[in-house]
Amino acid sequence: MTITIYPVTPDFAAEIGDVNLASISDADMGAIKQAFWKYSVLVFPDQKLSGTQHVEFARRFGALETTIATFRPGEKLRVQEEIADVSNLDPENKLLGRDSRQRMYNMGNRLWHTDSSFRHVPAFASVLYGRSVAPIGGHTEFADMRAAFDSLPPPKQEQLRGLVAEHSIFNSRTKLGFYDFAPEERAALPPVKQVMVRRIPESGRESLYIASHAGRVIGMPDDEGAQLIEELTAHAVQRQFVYTHRWRQDDLVIWDNRCTMHRGTEFDDMRWRRDFQRATVADIANSCEQAGVPISA
Repeated sequence: MTITIYPVTPDFAAEIGDVNLASISDADMGAIKQAFWKYSVLVFPDQKLSGTQHVEFARRFGALETTIATFRPGEKLRVQEEIADVSNLDPENKLLGRDSRQRMYNMGNRLWHTDSSFRHVPAFASVLYGRSVAPIGGHTEFADMRAAFDSLPPPKQEQLRGLVAEHSIFNSRTKLGFYDFAPEERAALPPVKQVMVRRIPESGRESLYIASHAGRVIGMPDDEGAQLIEELTAHAVQRQFVYTHRWRQDDLVIWDNRCTMHRGTEFDDMRWRRDFQRATVADIANSCEQAGVPISA
């Protein structure tokens, strides 16, 4: 059986049917990748996957990251290290306390971002699986950064090509008043440089590449760079560029971090269990290196 594709819009986000990701043929995998290049966000309803099957499906797209939770001294993982635990559960599968470090840290996921842009080699794709879904709230919003770039005036596009921003996980967390980082974390995650416009090889389309992790623009005064990032973010998250996904039990969603931003929306995390686990596929290189832009710029 071949997969079925139900686009949400002509070019952004699609639901994929008639496929079991626990046992997938090479032909169906090829069709999924073609859909991924076109739509950037793919939704697979009603998947029944073990942790190993989730990870193995993600590996079909490339090498996986290890969760940054391994950089936190004394951190006890609830899931395997290839999975980023973005749930509201502690290692004993109980709801996180209101003032727990992990809960406060995870609040950063409610800011618009692209996964792992704060790593020298950023994320290529994220594969998020909803094992337990809150009945109210907790949606995920996705912004199409290709369409956002296309809609900019040509002089603005030309200004942005070749610009480089500095990204750090600490930028996004401090915006929420979170400063509780161990020296080991800061040493493991130094600021990195990423281009602000990327060309996606599979489609040839250009895309904005920004995030809440971006703190300054190289070569610009800090206040001007921060203002530029804020203006571009406000532009990119206008309604016409955004798809909102309302999760159902056992949905799996994969998205292209090179040309999307996303954020989680609020839900009553002191009441509802939300067990969400993300496998993250690493890109092939730093975005500046891929674009031929000197990182020392």
